Amino acid sequence: MGVLVITMFDPEHEVWLKNERFTTTVEVPGAFAPVHCNADRLCVAETGQGKANAATTMMAVLGSDKLDFSHSWFLTAGIAGTPPDQGTLGGAAWARWVVDFDLGNHLDPAEAPGVPFGFRPVEDYNTAAYHLDEGLVDRAYNLTREVKLADSPEAAAERAMYPGQQGRTPGVAKCDTMTGDDFFSGKNLSDTARYIMEVRTKGQGVYCSTQMEDNATAAALNAHGYLHRYLSLRTLSNFDQPWPGQSVLDHLDHSTAGFQLALDNQYTLGREVAMDLLKNPPER
Repeated sequence: MGVLVITMFDPEHEVWLKNERFTTTVEVPGAFAPVHCNADRLCVAETGQGKANAATTMMAVLGSDKLDFSHSWFLTAGIAGTPPDQGTLGGAAWARWVVDFDLGNHLDPAEAPGVPFGFRPVEDYNTAAYHLDEGLVDRAYNLTREVKLADSPEAAAERAMYPGQQGRTPGVAKCDTMTGDDFFSGKNLSDTARYIMEVRTKGQGVYCSTQMEDNATAAALNAHGYLHRYLSLRTLSNFDQPWPGQSVLDHLDHSTAGFQLALDNQYTLGREVAMDLLKNPPER
């Protein structure tokens, strides 16, 4: 029994390599990067960014005869964007639902005014929405909800540019994550993500983070029968739209003060849960 921490790109991965002592490196054909493990049965993988990279790496790692994760737990520990009416910079969200932004028909709203946000789901595609194990999510949330998270004056100043964000500080929430290969910016696209979350979860999901990999990771785990042992932790590095008066291009090019906070906080919270799962594994 062990825990596989799943990161997506170098900064997320490096914070684990810097803070943990991994004594074993396993090269996996087809994976984006080697898997690192230690004597405590904690392993960390880097999938690469986007759904194609994440799916390819996870299928390679889970199918490798060099590694046995058949009795393990799986934890995505990465950063994400958030709508400013839900999360805040440096905050964290444990997902109950993992939903795909891209699948379906995306129409120009001006040319299809009768279609809300220009989105038609068409079908479920088998991978459009995953409902994660609520008991496992509750366990992770309850374990971490009082953990003090890193913050900074720079993040406070950036928050203050958004209505309703003045004075907010990072905290831990249970809400839901949207996966899309597009790194979008803008209120209309944020509202579209909110609508897709509502449609795909039949009103049960609350959109609070946006990232690029978790549906692919969930699909690979589901294919191997491991979805019930999967947690998605996303810490919030940026808002998914500009502040009033800022352009979307400036927003995308702006170096957010939440980036390092989110990296630090995904490690702090991810490690807390990973160690608990290793010491006190739930009944499968």
